Amino acid sequence: MILNFTKMHGIGNDYIYVNCLDQKLQNPSVLAKKLSDRHFGIGSDGLVLIEPSSRADFTMSMYNSDGSQAEMCGNAIRCVASYVYENNLIKKEDKLSLDIETLAGIKKIKLNLENGRLSTIRVDMGEPILEGIKIPVNIDKPQVVGELVNIEGTSYRISCVSMGNPHTVIYVDQDVKTLDIETMGRKIENFTSLFPRKTNVEFVRVIDKSNVSMRVWERGAGETLACGTGACAVTVASALNGFTDRDSSVKVHLTGGDLEVLWSKEDNHVYMSGTATKVFEGRVEV
Repeated sequence: MILNFTKMHGIGNDYIYVNCLDQKLQNPSVLAKKLSDRHFGIGSDGLVLIEPSSRADFTMSMYNSDGSQAEMCGNAIRCVASYVYENNLIKKEDKLSLDIETLAGIKKIKLNLENGRLSTIRVDMGEPILEGIKIPVNIDKPQVVGELVNIEGTSYRISCVSMGNPHTVIYVDQDVKTLDIETMGRKIENFTSLFPRKTNVEFVRVIDKSNVSMRVWERGAGETLACGTGACAVTVASALNGFTDRDSSVKVHLTGGDLEVLWSKEDNHVYMSGTATKVFEGRVEV
């Protein structure tokens, strides 16, 4: 079978996108592992299928590079919105407003044009989940903020947030570029006695009330250049810890670029804005 695909990235968080509106892809989990390999495949953080939806304009189904299915990805959903817009797949009259179904619920998208071209994409990521057992993390508290835990002999202060997928935020005093993120991230992700569904891990340095820098270890993918849900979780955790204000948006500086994130006081929703970039199109035998 010859598979047509598009390689896209959201500030360096790259996925392989396949139009499945008129076809069904068999064994996407196996295919994600094969195609994501950066030496023997196309190379990516995972595979994203754009599928029909009975409840929204489209469905986004995504698989990490290890084959596991993920609930949601903020960078990937911006790329899906860009893909369907640029390929004239939006059938309704309002082509700048989209609803995309994910395993983390239906997300509302606004497309912003500049000089007639798509510039940035704003995603309503919904309300953050803060209750420990719902994230899930095995700490039965209404909020898990600055909790001291021991993970394989090392103490960490963790703040946990779910944006439809679990995140563990850890603040550091040093430049995040100097961290041994692979060792720490892998241990924390797989510490299932505390994180029953594993966890994404963000290492964050606060710059000021409006800026934070972070590196992310993504569950099922390892370190990636960016994570949209992670940036949202960090914005929420930073406000809960008193490091940033909720009165204005926070610029989250990731390895691959920047995202603007606002945790709104009005509706308690988190809004993320950023770009989406097509790298190339291709065909591969699967």
